[in-house]
Amino acid sequence: MTLAAGRPYLAIPGPSVMPDAVLQAMHRPAPNIYEGAIVDMVRAMIPDLTAVAGTKNKVAIYIANGHGAWEASLSNIASAGEKVLVCITGRFGNGWAEMAEGLGIVADRLDFGKTDGIDAARLEEALRADTNHDYKAVLFSHVDTATSLLNDPRVLRKALDAAGHPALLMADCIASMGCEEFRMDDWGVDVALTGSQKGLMVPPGLSFVFVSPKAEAVRHAMPRVSRYWDWVPRLDAEFFYQFFGGTAPTHHLYGLRTALDLLHGEGMENVWKRHDTLARAIWAACEAWGSGNGALRMNVQDPALRSHAVTALSLGGKDAARLRAWVAENAGVTLGIGLGMETPEDPRGEGYFRIGHMGHLNAHMVLGMLGTVQAGMQAIGVPYGPGALDAAAAITAG
Repeated sequence: MTLAAGRPYLAIPGPSVMPDAVLQAMHRPAPNIYEGAIVDMVRAMIPDLTAVAGTKNKVAIYIANGHGAWEASLSNIASAGEKVLVCITGRFGNGWAEMAEGLGIVADRLDFGKTDGIDAARLEEALRADTNHDYKAVLFSHVDTATSLLNDPRVLRKALDAAGHPALLMADCIASMGCEEFRMDDWGVDVALTGSQKGLMVPPGLSFVFVSPKAEAVRHAMPRVSRYWDWVPRLDAEFFYQFFGGTAPTHHLYGLRTALDLLHGEGMENVWKRHDTLARAIWAACEAWGSGNGALRMNVQDPALRSHAVTALSLGGKDAARLRAWVAENAGVTLGIGLGMETPEDPRGEGYFRIGHMGHLNAHMVLGMLGTVQAGMQAIGVPYGPGALDAAAAITAG
């Protein structure tokens, strides 16, 4: 017998659960892409999109996933042979650095490990050492999706200012935007990027690069940029096709319009508070499970450094892989793999897993998922401490 019949729950850190309203908005015939309603809709929704990033700056829209946003952002601020400084707190920081190297950009790495945030003093020291100001930008993950570490952009801005360094501050917000508080203008971020498939609750396929005037000036000083990745025509599109470098991603745009309506209908402050409460409920359960002889451990011990969108966890051995298999096959819940958490003792990362808690999410989804995880640990014989579900319920009850 299986209890997996019924509606499945995809509790991975993206793609996130898609609201029915978003899917219904996308279920329509193809529109005219040269004039008419969709042209007017897109131009009108740009302010709602930039408001999610906490900015009055411009945004470039790409038909791409987050890796495309990485390449787009780099292509507009540095040429081959120039340098960037990458602050790494997990697999996705390394991924952005690798993207830079693929473009011929020199990516110097400051690796802060997988369990601690960015050390501002160490960053400031590296910037002060760059006396020729060779670094065009400082890159970092607001949330690294692999480790679930949350980095405060204000800490990096303070280090840049203290060092008197002119580099752009560039934030990967793919796993955070629409989930974590983020105020691009107030916090001094020059370039922020995200994708459609996480906090924005739209299927994968769109990415967004938000650009400050300072970053625009850096682009205008460059001799050339790939025609497709160049953000100049996208930021100030005279014709509709220029927003997208060609044919518009029509149905994703319909979904995005509805997703933005949902976010702003709730209010971004309330969206952030909802993610905060649900994340704390998950953390409370995890702390209880790990108490006593419990095997479960959160990757990030300091609550101030934990993402409110994804939680990385360890069970040791191959128990995380066994747990993921049990809850998927027997209860219809899909948990995330332990991406980027491989060790010499665990080369396939089978002792790690992740819980995604982003986007279209409410209390009964989280409490149901937590109950399923506990059932799974009981079924496969993993020891866990008591009181987890009561602790989570207490958080959601307020």
